[in-house]
Amino acid sequence: MEIKNRELHRIALTAIIHKDGKYLITKRSPDKKAFPNKWTIPGGGLEVDDYIDIEPTTKAGQWYYAIETALRREIKEEVNLEVDKPKYLLDLTFIRPDGVPVVVLSYYCNYSAGDVELDEDAVEYSWVGVDELDNYDLIDGIADEIREVGEILNN
Repeated sequence: MEIKNRELHRIALTAIIHKDGKYLITKRSPDKKAFPNKWTIPGGGLEVDDYIDIEPTTKAGQWYYAIETALRREIKEEVNLEVDKPKYLLDLTFIRPDGVPVVVLSYYCNYSAGDVELDEDAVEYSWVGVDELDNYDLIDGIADEIREVGEILNN
């Protein structure tokens, strides 16, 4: 596989949202190119627009919290929820079929407010317990991430 630029990566973000011992999962649309009809967690990509039009947070022209801003935007767009401060869980890297390297930063957070309303990327949602994960056709690795969050929250 040809990597177009070995120094540039797409940055994707995911959120394991928990509420009352349950975790929000969504079923991807059958029209999605990657993982159609698979269950996953909300997330998406960091965009320059997540910070470029706001005042830099440092005198040197840098922006703090761009990742958190992007993750909150993605959660709001995809499932219409608000969450408390996201906490870092883990990272994952892979190469997309088009040769673009991707870094996924996975976070977990408490549900804060709102009712789930899905955008066009998802067709169903469910709040599930750790013991229910095997009943869903999840993207590889998502169940393990949710279980890890469950262990963190129980300790």
